[in-house]
Amino acid sequence: MAEGQQLEVVNNGRTERTGWILNSPDPPDVFHEVFSSIRNTILPHGTKHNSSSPKKSPANKAFSFLQGIFPILEWGRNYKATKFKNDLMAGLTLASLCIPQSIGYANLAKLDPQYGLYTSVVPPFIYALMGSSREIAIGPVAVVSLLLSALIGKIVDPGVDAVAYRRLVFTVTFFTGIFQAVFGIFRLGFLVDFLSHAAVVGFMGGAAIVIGLQQLRGLLGISHFTTKTDVVSVLESVFKSLHHPWSPLNFVLGCSFLIFILITRFIGRRNKKFFWLPAIAPLLSVVLSTLIVYLTKADKHGVNIVKHFKGGLNPSSVHQLQFNSTHVGQAAKIGIICSIIALTEAIAVGRSFASIKGYHLDGNKEMVAMGFMNIIGSLTSCYVATGSFSRTAVNFSAGCETVVSNIVMATTVLISLQLFTKLLFYTPLAILASIILSALPGLIDINEAYNIWKVDKLDFIVCIAAFLGVLFGSVEIGLLVAVAISFLKIMLSSIRPSTEVLGRIPGTNTFCDVVQYPMATKTSGLLIIRVNSGSLCFANANFIRERILKLLTDENEENTKESIHVVILDMSNVISIDSSGIIALEELHKQLVSRGTELTLASPRWQVISKLKLAKFVDKIGRGRVFLNVEDAIDACFDPKMSALNGC
Repeated sequence: MAEGQQLEVVNNGRTERTGWILNSPDPPDVFHEVFSSIRNTILPHGTKHNSSSPKKSPANKAFSFLQGIFPILEWGRNYKATKFKNDLMAGLTLASLCIPQSIGYANLAKLDPQYGLYTSVVPPFIYALMGSSREIAIGPVAVVSLLLSALIGKIVDPGVDAVAYRRLVFTVTFFTGIFQAVFGIFRLGFLVDFLSHAAVVGFMGGAAIVIGLQQLRGLLGISHFTTKTDVVSVLESVFKSLHHPWSPLNFVLGCSFLIFILITRFIGRRNKKFFWLPAIAPLLSVVLSTLIVYLTKADKHGVNIVKHFKGGLNPSSVHQLQFNSTHVGQAAKIGIICSIIALTEAIAVGRSFASIKGYHLDGNKEMVAMGFMNIIGSLTSCYVATGSFSRTAVNFSAGCETVVSNIVMATTVLISLQLFTKLLFYTPLAILASIILSALPGLIDINEAYNIWKVDKLDFIVCIAAFLGVLFGSVEIGLLVAVAISFLKIMLSSIRPSTEVLGRIPGTNTFCDVVQYPMATKTSGLLIIRVNSGSLCFANANFIRERILKLLTDENEENTKESIHVVILDMSNVISIDSSGIIALEELHKQLVSRGTELTLASPRWQVISKLKLAKFVDKIGRGRVFLNVEDAIDACFDPKMSALNGC
C-alpha cells in the first residue's frame, strides 16, 4: 500500500509538471519584445519597482531616463580630484599621439589635415557624455580612413573635385552614425557579429599591408599615384613613379624618424616606466622634422610639406550634406559598411580593456553613443570616428580612470587648432607616412591567425579569404568574401544541424550523446534523440525529420530482439519553430505511427510549445505526450497506467 501511494505521488508530480508546460502563459509578441529592447537600451535601471520600494516620482524617472542616455550623470557624481589627476596625465599623453596620427589619417582619407583634428575634437566630447567605456580613445583610425578613400574615391575623385568629395565624406559619416544608432536602439548588435573574429583578423591584416604600401607615396615623395587599393596596382604605381624624378630626401627623412619611433616603442615595451616615450614620439617627430625643414629650407629641395592648414573651431557642415545628390544611395551603402567596421573595432577594443578592469560593457549602448557622436560629427566637419586600439592602449597605460581623458585630449587638440596650426605649415608628408607606418604592425596579428588555424580550419579559410580579398582585390571585395564565407558557415550549421542519440550516464539522471560518452546506456524499447539546432524551420525541418527516421531505422536494424516503440524528442535546444517545422513534426508523427511507434516531446521551450498548442499539434499526439524533461518521459513510458493509456 505504501509503495502504491509513493507511485501515485510520483505520477501526480509528473502530471503536474506536464501541466506547467501546457498551461504556461503566452510568450510576449514581437512588438512587445522590440519595445522592451528599446526601453532596456535607454533606461539603465528598468522601469519596474518592488512593492516594498517607494514608487519613483516623475522627476526620478526623468533622471533615470537621462542616466540611460548620458552615463556621465551616474558616475560623475562620485568623480574625485584624484581621478582627474590621472585622467589629465592620460589625456595629455593621448593628445601627443592623437595630433600627429589624426593629421596622417586625414591624409590617408584624402582630406585636408584639419579634418583629422576636427574628428578628434567633437566625437570624443560626445562619447564622453554618452559612452560607457572608461578606457576607449575616440578619433579617426587607419582602416576606416582607408575605407572612405577607397569607396568614395570611386564615386568622386578628390584630385578632381575636392569639395564634392568632402561633402560626400560628411554625408557618409551621417549615414554611418544613423546606422550605428539604429543598431543600438533596436538591439541589433548581432549584425556586427556577422563579421566574425577570423574575418576581422584577416581584413585588418590585409588593410594594414595596403595602407603601408600606400604610404610609399609620402615616403618617396611620389606625385602621381594610383587611386586603387590592391597590392598589384599600388606596387605597379610605385615602380612606374620611380622612373620619374623624385626626391630621396623624403625617403631619408621619413625612414629616419620611422626608425626613431620604432626604437622608442621597443624601449617602452621593455620598460613599462617609459610607456610615455612611444606615445610622445610621433608628436616629437613632427616637431623636430618641421623645424629641420623650416631651418634648412628643405621644401625648396624636393621635400613635400603639408602647406595649407586651416585652424580654428570646427566649422558647421550642415549645408554640405548631400541628401538630394544622385550619390545618396551609394553614400548610404558606404555608410552601412563603415558603421559595421567601425563598431567591430570599437566594441572589440572596449570589451578587451573592460574585461581587464573587471566591468561589463553594454554593446548596444556603445552603438548608440557611437552613432550620435558620428551624426553630430558629420554636422561639424568631422568624418567617421571610432575607438582606436593603439590610442586606447596608450590611454590605459597612462592610467586613465574615466572618459574624462577623452575630454582632456579633445580640449588639447582644440587648443592646438586655435594656436599651433600655422606652425605645421612646414611639416613634411614623409613624417605623416612614417607615423602611419609605425602604427600598422599592431593591425597584423600573425599569432592570432595561427591560433585560428589550430582551433578551426574553416575559420582560418575565412581569415585568409578576407586577407587575400583586400590585398589582391579591394576593401569591399575582401569584406564581401569574408562575410559570404561566414554566412555559408552559418547556413551549413543551420541547414544541416546534428542530431544525437542520448543515453543515461550510469548512476545519474543525466542524458548525453552515446557517441561522445560510450558509457551512456540506452533505454530498452526507447529512442531518445536531441536536436542540436536553435530553430526548427523551413531550412532544416525536412532534414531533421529524415535524420530522425534514419536513426530509428538504424536502431531497429542493430537491435533485432526488441523494436523501438517510443521516440522521445529532446527539444531543449530548439528555441523557435515556424510553420514548416510544425508540418515536419506532423509528418514525422504520421510516419512513426505507421511504423507502430509513438512520438513524445521532452523539454519544449516557451515559444515552441506555444506555437505547437496553437497549431493543435499537442492535441494530435496527445497532451500526455509532452513532458518537462527526458526523465519524466521515460518514467511515463514505463508507468503501467500511462503505458496502457498511450500504448507504450
